[in-house]
Amino acid sequence: MSDPRTTRPKIGLLTAPSAWLTVDLISDLHLQACETATFEAWRAYMASTTADAVLILGDLFEVWVGDDAANSDPFLQRCAEVLKQTSSQKYVAFMPGNRDFLVGPDYLGGGGVELLNDPTLLELGAQRILLTHGDALCLDDQPYQAFRSQARQPQWQQAFLAKPLAERQEFARGLRALSESQKNEGMSFADADHEMSQFWLVQAQADRLVHGHTHRPADHALGAAHRHVLSDWSLDHAPWRAQALRLKRDGDLERINWP
Repeated sequence: MSDPRTTRPKIGLLTAPSAWLTVDLISDLHLQACETATFEAWRAYMASTTADAVLILGDLFEVWVGDDAANSDPFLQRCAEVLKQTSSQKYVAFMPGNRDFLVGPDYLGGGGVELLNDPTLLELGAQRILLTHGDALCLDDQPYQAFRSQARQPQWQQAFLAKPLAERQEFARGLRALSESQKNEGMSFADADHEMSQFWLVQAQADRLVHGHTHRPADHALGAAHRHVLSDWSLDHAPWRAQALRLKRDGDLERINWP
């Protein structure tokens, strides 16, 4: 088996038009119908951000079992309307996360949202910034990496999506219950692997890496490069957080707390 630390990723490319002066990055909102404060904050942010583009780097939703689930789910339909309204005024893109990697073109296309490859190189002026959800970098979480390797295969996804909706929802409930149990037991979760992060940056010829997933917002030095970790959003329970990372064409960046 090849070493992921030295396996070149398939890197997408997003070149910002010259009109883009600012780009907002958000991730890990884990939207769900029972957490109304987080949803309302996200809706207000999407309606009012002054950024020229909003890039959502995964885990917008707490769980996703297939685009067909939105047909009978008023909450997912409300989320789609927010995406549609925002994308009618600015560029909006979505990168799959570990919770919502099955979000597909039926749902995104209806909202006018572009799908980003994980990872994607953002060219913003003279800057080359590598974007990823971050889960692929957390190599110490070996059970998850084994599941990820399986679940990202087209054959697995086709077989899963062919199952009845109720069966898929039951499977998702089991995964969420396991995750909550691990949180309650105080388990520590893996961080992005230092060596792999540096290797990805070299392959992309970038000097900044931005990711979410770990829920540990911070800025880290990677030799001469930098790793910026996005905030999760949580306004229904502590710790309270809702933050966007704003990239500027002049090379500056700003963490914006919402509201």
